[in-house]
Amino acid sequence: MVFSRLSRVTKFGLLQGRYILHKDLLVETFLEQQKFKADEFQESNFSNVQLSWLPDVVRDFVLPAGFPSSVSDDYLEYMLLQFPTNVTGWICHALVTSSLLKSVGVGSSSGTAAAASAAAIRWVSKDGIGAVGRLIIGGRFGSLFDDDPKMWRMYADFIGSAGSIFDLSTQLYPDYFLPLASLGNLTKAVARGLKDPSFRVIQNHFAVSGNLGEIAAKEEVWEVAAQLLGLAMGIVILETPRFSTSYAFLASTWMAMRLLHLWLRYQSLSVLRFNSINLKRARILAKSHVLHSNVIGYVDCNRIESILSWQRFLKPRIVFGVSLEEMTGGDRSVSMVKMLLKLYAKEKYVLVVNNQQKKDFEVFVSVKVGAMSLSVLRCVWQTLWLHQNWDVEADFFGQLKQSLTELEGRFQNFMEQLEGAGWDTHQLSLKVPKELSIEEIDAD
Repeated sequence: MVFSRLSRVTKFGLLQGRYILHKDLLVETFLEQQKFKADEFQESNFSNVQLSWLPDVVRDFVLPAGFPSSVSDDYLEYMLLQFPTNVTGWICHALVTSSLLKSVGVGSSSGTAAAASAAAIRWVSKDGIGAVGRLIIGGRFGSLFDDDPKMWRMYADFIGSAGSIFDLSTQLYPDYFLPLASLGNLTKAVARGLKDPSFRVIQNHFAVSGNLGEIAAKEEVWEVAAQLLGLAMGIVILETPRFSTSYAFLASTWMAMRLLHLWLRYQSLSVLRFNSINLKRARILAKSHVLHSNVIGYVDCNRIESILSWQRFLKPRIVFGVSLEEMTGGDRSVSMVKMLLKLYAKEKYVLVVNNQQKKDFEVFVSVKVGAMSLSVLRCVWQTLWLHQNWDVEADFFGQLKQSLTELEGRFQNFMEQLEGAGWDTHQLSLKVPKELSIEEIDAD
């Protein structure tokens, strides 16, 4: 008898749903929570002792994927000290805000500091609500930025532009300053949550000599110089007489400058030439090899790559993390599952074409325990071959078998051509979807 175990993986535990291939039925027997073995964390005793009381959902939110093995030993200790450091810094920010508002005359007409203090509270509340956006982005979506930093950097500017619209609206509706300014800060904080980590990935791309610190320092020089020039030009524009009398002139000028800003941002991201392979570039490369038996270089591929497109909307559609029951169309018969497991015995994933999707070509993929980034790349190559050769009237399993034969015969050449074209085949930016994984266990 063979057990096929479908596992839901978290960073600190393994939730398993076991399917037993028994007689003629695929039977889901039980769920169990299995903690990872303690010896996997022998080098992280500090981390375990300090965070053992935290619920898994909290640890997943505040710590990187794979913690503690994915970070250096001093990571947690540094972050625990950095947190109160930042808290005291923001307390100082709140106190200083009141003084700044007093210095520009807020509250002076009443002869007291009450108005200034109230304004400071509103201002700091605005900042606090905005900080929620960065908290959500960092906690829930931190794993996204390594795969496609160009896309997220561009979306950060789109979202930041929307936040600025709320800020502009405060002049029209001063009575609603706090909600409008808070929405603006929240939106811009979300944008910053997308911008900062994605730009760090871009900085790391620049640091080919391991000089990340110097790259970051020089980028700061460029940014400050641009800030000073922009502020100076902004002051000149604001001193134009029409700005004090015409809100429409202010809004139209902002809109023109923002559109120019977005266009320049897109152009700057378009010139980036990553030699790493993410899902977008993997699709382009696999399609080129399937159709023409060659691959394009990373310069041409980056030019073809669509910066704004989300992977989930690209064609053909690849759906990762699909359960065995979904892959078989709800059929709990054991025969189809056995055929799939036998067919993909040499691969670290199982892939089927969704025949129920009549409009667009779509594949379902479930990875096996032990799958790596190379497995994802093999899966993409097979998908592109199937997309080019699939016949809805032909034998289902026969076509899957043929695609695997093609994969086995041509994938090595594909990898050799990638290396020859300058692609980094040792550090693939292809994350293995480990929320669901299949493990086959031989049992009596």
